[in-house]
Amino acid sequence: MRKLLMHACCAPCYIYIENDLRNNGLLMEDGTYEKVDYTALFYNPNIHPKVEYERRKNTFDEFCKKQECKYDIIDEYDLNGYVKYVVENVGENKKYNNRCKYCYYMRLKKVFEYAKENNFDIISTTLTISPYQNHEIIKEVGKELEKEFNIEFIYVDYRNHFREGQRMAREFGLYMQKYCGCVFSIDNGKWGY
Repeated sequence: MRKLLMHACCAPCYIYIENDLRNNGLLMEDGTYEKVDYTALFYNPNIHPKVEYERRKNTFDEFCKKQECKYDIIDEYDLNGYVKYVVENVGENKKYNNRCKYCYYMRLKKVFEYAKENNFDIISTTLTISPYQNHEIIKEVGKELEKEFNIEFIYVDYRNHFREGQRMAREFGLYMQKYCGCVFSIDNGKWGY
């Protein structure tokens, strides 16, 4: 059985996926399921403000403990580093043409590093349950990192289950955030695009 490391952006996005992993396995790109030994990893160092970061991290921690699922948290908060990098490297004629691509890359690269250090075979992310995220860029970043780290990235389009996941999160009593997470998504009044 292959070992899956599932990047988790938050508990409300993980709840449906964790249930699907537990009951069916990982939904593969061809529509079949593969039983996997899965672990969730929370790594989201650029959530703003710090109290929001702590709330999301703690909600994820409590959810995983109650569900008795395997998980880890990389508890690194680095809003200043994120903002500095975005200002210097995101924009027209710069390394990244939009901040979301950098955000996906920064988080998923740490997930790949963790996977390499801990002998995981495949990686995926809960970001793909959200209709508010840019799925093409997530897939592109995942495939770039797959080549760099020689660990398979599985893109799963869970968007059809977003509302069901939200319902499950409310029933479970999870804290549910109202924006993507970074300081720019608050300032723009939208989900980070």
